[in-house]
Amino acid sequence: MDPRAFDGGPALLVLTASVARRYYVDGRSKVDIADEFQLSRFKVARLIESARTSGLVRIEIGYAGSIDVDLSGRLQEVLGLHHALVVDSPEGHPETLRQQLGKAAADLLGEIVTAEDVLGLAWARAVSAMTASLTRLAATPVVQLTGALARNGADDNSIELVREAARISGGPAYLFYAPLIVPDAATAAAMRQQPEIAEAFAHFGSVTKAVVGLGSWARGQSTLYDAMRAEERDELSRCGVIGDISGVFVDAEGAPVEGRLSERMIGIDAGQMKAVPEVLAIAYGKAKAPAVRAAVRGGLVNALVTHASLARTLLGEG
Repeated sequence: MDPRAFDGGPALLVLTASVARRYYVDGRSKVDIADEFQLSRFKVARLIESARTSGLVRIEIGYAGSIDVDLSGRLQEVLGLHHALVVDSPEGHPETLRQQLGKAAADLLGEIVTAEDVLGLAWARAVSAMTASLTRLAATPVVQLTGALARNGADDNSIELVREAARISGGPAYLFYAPLIVPDAATAAAMRQQPEIAEAFAHFGSVTKAVVGLGSWARGQSTLYDAMRAEERDELSRCGVIGDISGVFVDAEGAPVEGRLSERMIGIDAGQMKAVPEVLAIAYGKAKAPAVRAAVRGGLVNALVTHASLARTLLGEG
């Protein structure tokens, strides 16, 4: 504080500081302070207010950790989210961001999931990073929400994510062996009738909390985009797709985009995802801001784990 900012003499300065210390540091009531200093309660209240307005007392809400509590709170409020966690990390290598966000999402899940919940997991690289960081989880059933997406050099898949989460929770696992995309709609329809797939799908309506990945419809911004043929990507782009939420395609307004490719997907659809009370997306990279906004606007995502630069972009500050 600049002493010149205080409008009063040194005696008043000392008195104001003493009263403020009793109130803010010692937790004393205004009545107790008034009795100690032989002042009226109104005088004590004026001194406390003066301490605040002059800068003699400054109140900061902070957390010396990896979570930016200010950005998290503002993002939650502005987007109307159930939960928002912003990791205080610059935008760097995607793998590093995935690990950091995965750890934050794992900590959040360990806190908010209860034994009354049913947890759904869709495949995504960020969801894989989260599962690898899980150390605790309430005894809840775990449901696989999407088929597996084959990737070169990757040994994780939807089944392993669900199996590992269920091992940690000690609850039952509802999983199935199937790819996320099959060659045609008839094959997809037949596969959905297989007993293990049908059983997992039957639990979609019971899921209370789900974790999904979120990508922008561009090269390097969506695993699903990168896995498709050029003509398939172009078809969805022409239909207005700007992002995908673990296999659910959306346009800029967050409306689901259905098409021939959607009929070939083995996994949760837009209506089922929207019916889940809490859907947590793990998103990274400033380029994904339009896709995040669309997912929230469309009611498909209502909780978010992200990092500082993407959060600021979503708030119109980046």
